[in-house]
Amino acid sequence: MQQNFEEALAAAGEHKELPFPASEFETRLDKVRRAMAEAGIDLLFATAPESLYYLTGFQGEWYQAQSGRAFPPTSGLAVHVDHARPIHFETPSEAMLTAIGAVSEDVRIFPLEARRDGLPFILRELGAEDWLKGRAGLELYNYRPNPVIAGRMRDGFEKAGCQVSDATNIVRKVRHIKSPLEMGALEEAARIADIGMAAARDAIRPGVMELEVFGEMIAAMTRAGGEFPAILPPVISGFRSNCLHPLASRKKLAQGERVNVDICGVYKRYHANVCRSFWLGEPPGEARDLHEKSIAAFDLIEEMLRPGLSVRTLLEAVRDHYAQAEILDQAYWSGGYELGLAFPPDWVGAYIYDLSMTGQDEVFAPMTVVNHECNFFAPGKTGLSATIETFLFYEDRARIASRLPRGIQVL
Repeated sequence: MQQNFEEALAAAGEHKELPFPASEFETRLDKVRRAMAEAGIDLLFATAPESLYYLTGFQGEWYQAQSGRAFPPTSGLAVHVDHARPIHFETPSEAMLTAIGAVSEDVRIFPLEARRDGLPFILRELGAEDWLKGRAGLELYNYRPNPVIAGRMRDGFEKAGCQVSDATNIVRKVRHIKSPLEMGALEEAARIADIGMAAARDAIRPGVMELEVFGEMIAAMTRAGGEFPAILPPVISGFRSNCLHPLASRKKLAQGERVNVDICGVYKRYHANVCRSFWLGEPPGEARDLHEKSIAAFDLIEEMLRPGLSVRTLLEAVRDHYAQAEILDQAYWSGGYELGLAFPPDWVGAYIYDLSMTGQDEVFAPMTVVNHECNFFAPGKTGLSATIETFLFYEDRARIASRLPRGIQVL
């Protein structure tokens, strides 16, 4: 990594590919620093892929999260409550990618002799900036860093003089409220999701493997400008459709079977979720009847949907509908979770709601996005009646993102 590398790195600025304008990242950073001040955090060391992307635009295919011990995941972004410019720490292997894909102005690359484990270098640099005072926050409720590296980070910051606490929710709470640009990305993600679902529908026929349907819907979404989702989207057929989370397999679809497809369209890493049920041939009458009763809840929801709506009010209205329809006892789950920016291995956001956990004062805030799951076990061991929608809450309105029909689609 000498002359050729240096020449390419010097030209990297001419090839910037930022997902949003620099002003968007400045606004996000200001919000995070205000949240740090409110929480009493002087220094935030962000390591989650979502946090790095949210604050800098940096994204990659590998974050060393489950790799061998020779590749400890120590890179990250240091944000100080009193300094407008964060410090982006990265490995030499990602110096080029950082230069191309991040808005970061102060980038510090681990020295070659310590290119794998940058923690000593990070602490040394932060100490030289006089940033290792007061309370340091680490994103401990994330898969990155893993528990061993998180422990080493905690020890390192404490030995340097900081009080260390978990600060995972700092960026997560700020990210919960989307900007207009983020909402635009989610609208595009919803369009892409509908394209993927239509492609899955067209690929479903007897003798086709679940994996073939999976491949066709992924191909259709990428042709539409979509990115790979943070969870491998399942295609589930036959008796396997009594489960909600199996991976697509080499099982071949058969006449008379249910096929459930659960996907997210992704645009600029923002996810919109949709799930639909298909049937090869005519479904049994009882299965169709339960499905129709379950999805009727969305007609009720569409009448209620607005920013500021009480979450429990929606959940209780849906529960009462299911009880009146005499299907409540067959529910797999009735609730939902936050959607937005996500990287593998998960698109499930930090905010989760259902009647077992939602407080009386919780509302669907303006400029937020959630999914809502309507999943019921059908009679005759015929699988889950699975319908999932994404709700977009704007300042003055709310809507269901998908344009697709919800009834069982007979193929």
